[in-house]
Amino acid sequence: MKKYKIAVIGVGGISSCHIDGYLSDPRCELYAFCDINEHTLKEKGEKYSITRLFTDYNEMFKELPELDAVSVCTWNNAHVPAGLAAIENDCHVFCEKPMAMCAQDAEKLKAAAERRGKVLGLGFVRRFGDDASLAREMAENGMLGNIYYAKALYLRRNGNPGGWFADSKRSGGGPMIDLGVHVIDLVRYIAGNPKPVSVYGATFRKLGDRSNLKDKKQFFLGDNADERESNICDVEDLATAMIRFDNGMVLSVETSYSLNIENDSGRVEILDRKSVV
Repeated sequence: MKKYKIAVIGVGGISSCHIDGYLSDPRCELYAFCDINEHTLKEKGEKYSITRLFTDYNEMFKELPELDAVSVCTWNNAHVPAGLAAIENDCHVFCEKPMAMCAQDAEKLKAAAERRGKVLGLGFVRRFGDDASLAREMAENGMLGNIYYAKALYLRRNGNPGGWFADSKRSGGGPMIDLGVHVIDLVRYIAGNPKPVSVYGATFRKLGDRSNLKDKKQFFLGDNADERESNICDVEDLATAMIRFDNGMVLSVETSYSLNIENDSGRVEILDRKSVV
């Protein structure tokens, strides 16, 4: 059985999910790590016994032409350049969400993968849950009828992660690009991936990161990477959108890092002529 040589670009918090997945799959060989933070890179290398360590992914591809695939787990603004470099060096790519900072860059990455015949996967994990699979199966079998309206909430009362997440130059935005994309993708998946035809949206910066509150929450996955330390917070704390799709369905989305509500809330409702999911 062929073993795929895997590299991980960006070995901060979310990378642990990717790494553990590769280690559990006998078809994969965790082969190299790359990160601009040398301390984090060395720490992760020691933890997983990886000796091929790089601070520049272009140098990594030059020295390791045998690589088969990479996970891109960097700040959002590096997803496309790192993904393009991997594809141009004949690697398949699994990229964390969001795919890019803008639609034009996302199209570039998609086109490059198609041109080179490479697999490009995105980290929209919610569509792989058992609940999502069941809802999708119900929709495919006609048990939901015609889905015409959906509501999606992903609200945090006091959950700004801080660090690069709150720095728009690196993240591209706040809760919508970080959290909202998950529930938007989930609704589209269940509904059969209709295409959006119009969007109305609004963002608000009223509460900031609530750094003065004693009960401030942190939402870090795995390691607390050094580069998260930052006093910048210039992203929205609340975002909302109304999206109309080519099949007539309308989706209402609300998502927040900071909001004056009693408790956090996460919910998706899909309405049709037969039932509510």
